[in-house]
Amino acid sequence: MDAKALQKLTYGLFILTANENGKDNGCIVNTVMQVTTAPNRIVVAVNKDNYTCGMISRTGVFNVSVLTENSKFATYRHWGFQSGANVDKSLGIEYKRASNGVIYIADECNAYICAKVASSIDLGTHILFLADVCDAEVLSDDGSVSYSYYHKNIKTSPKPEEKKKGFICTVCGYIYEGDVLPDDFVCPWCKHPASDFKPL
Repeated sequence: MDAKALQKLTYGLFILTANENGKDNGCIVNTVMQVTTAPNRIVVAVNKDNYTCGMISRTGVFNVSVLTENSKFATYRHWGFQSGANVDKSLGIEYKRASNGVIYIADECNAYICAKVASSIDLGTHILFLADVCDAEVLSDDGSVSYSYYHKNIKTSPKPEEKKKGFICTVCGYIYEGDVLPDDFVCPWCKHPASDFKPL
């Protein structure tokens, strides 16, 4: 099976934010979808390894900021390539706080959605949150970024050192140093499996 065929599915890219006990946090996700209009509900799939996932599981509240084609690679690096368990992602960035007390990102985003979890399903590596839309606002008319557009136009191509031996993640550019990549290895940055790595 060619797992890369699944990358041809249409995805957007979003900043998913949460707040727990006064701590703001967020991560990049690519699976957000409106599923009903009455009641107005969305679903969000979040990798369990993301610190944000645990925050949402405990608080039941989150926001989605919809990234645009004008978004910068540094934004994805900030929200996606480091863990909120180790750093305060709210430092050094501009944000606004919605009526639900959770931050959202206005720059490089064209809308935000406030949501309250109605139920969740454990999918193994991810949790799927079904949530009621509590508030939403359009921020600009800029086009929403797709996963494909991100890879073709925003993501920078890492330039590994020639002497390094190892494997590079074809999704985010993380480099695993070593002669053999374990079959069960998971990228610490983007959470993709060993099948998405290629030798340097």
